[in-house]
Amino acid sequence: MKFYKKHLRAFTLLECMVALLSISLTLLVFQSMTALISQEYKAIGQSDEKNWQNFSNLMRRELEQAQLDRVSNHFLYVQTPKGIRRFGVKAGSDDFRKTNEQGQGYHPMIYGVFSAEMSSVDKVVTIRIRFKKGGERTFIYAFPELK
Repeated sequence: MKFYKKHLRAFTLLECMVALLSISLTLLVFQSMTALISQEYKAIGQSDEKNWQNFSNLMRRELEQAQLDRVSNHFLYVQTPKGIRRFGVKAGSDDFRKTNEQGQGYHPMIYGVFSAEMSSVDKVVTIRIRFKKGGERTFIYAFPELK
């Protein structure tokens, strides 16, 4: 008895090579996509955008109930119902903070600050903050006219 068939169905070498090529290309695409996604997550984690938005919202909330007193020595002084408050970067620290008029108290508003410059023109305050990681942001606030 012969069990030998002349036309045995099987994969050819060319079909195997095409299958391996398509599998390897698919894996390369997945690998590059995961590398790209991990880079994006890393960039988002290093971004200070959320911290800056929180700082901006907090500053606006603080200044809504206040009147401009003065800007001097790189500090912003405002009059609130609870007394005069001072905003700025204390020498030797890396945060922008809110304190009382004498600089006592500690309420940090944003960290990683290299320097902060402030100016005031016609009740419009401009705060330019430079960060240790690099980059610069500007906060502008216009105090309303007194009624």
